[in-house]
This record gives sequence, C-alpha cells and structure tokens, in this order.
Amino acid sequence: MNNKQKGFTLIELMIVVAIIGVLSAIGVPMYKDYVKKSELASATATLRGLLTKTELYYLDKGTFPSSLGEINAASSAAGSLGEISIATNALKFTFDSDKSSLDGASVSFSRDDSKGWSCTVSGASGVDAPKGCQ
Repeated sequence: MNNKQKGFTLIELMIVVAIIGVLSAIGVPMYKDYVKKSELASATATLRGLLTKTELYYLDKGTFPSSLGEINAASSAAGSLGEISIATNALKFTFDSDKSSLDGASVSFSRDDSKGWSCTVSGASGVDAPKGCQ
C-alpha cells in the first residue's frame, strides 16, 4: 500500500507565514514612502507646468495673476490631492490631509527678479525634495 502525502505539513505552512510576515514588514513602509514621493513629484510637476503661464502673464501685465483662471490653468491629477494657490510672487500647492498621505505639506515656487524661480518644500518630513525642486 502506497501512502502519499496530500497537502502541506504544519511546519511548511508556518515557514510560509513567517516569510510573508517579513516581506510585508519591509514592503509596507517602503510603499508608503513611494506614495509620498510620487505625490510630491506630481505636485511639483503641476506647479512647473504653471510657471511658464505665470511668467508670461507677469511679463505682459507687470503683476502676478490673482487667480488661476487668469492664466487659463486647467485642473490636473495633482489638483485632486490638494489646492493650488497664487500669492504675490509665488505659486503654492498645499496637500489636503483627507486626500493625501502628505498631511498639510506644501510645495511652492517663488519668483525673485534677480534669481528667477526657486522651489521650497515644507512639512514633508522623511521625504526628499523631488528632482524638479532642487
């Protein structure tokens, strides 16, 4: 009589569960950091796209626009993560805490007549500034 094993032994199942636990303990924090980096990069790219329109408006009119409508800015994918605002000599993207993992962080581009545009990231702890904002 030939008895073949059908199924897995308890030790084999415990090893598989342990391996999955170790992989998830490493993978979940890395995934969260990746999501933060991609949200920050998306906001930076959105603001970079508005820089040209804002600069052209400034050169034509001599002042900064008071709203996004004045530079014909369309909504973007990053716009669903927070709010874009225009201030004197600056464009700012503030992340909404309900829609983004970057709770209250912001990316801003400010313009200096002698230096041009410069980028600042604030409130994004543990995440480096994206390449478009260095």
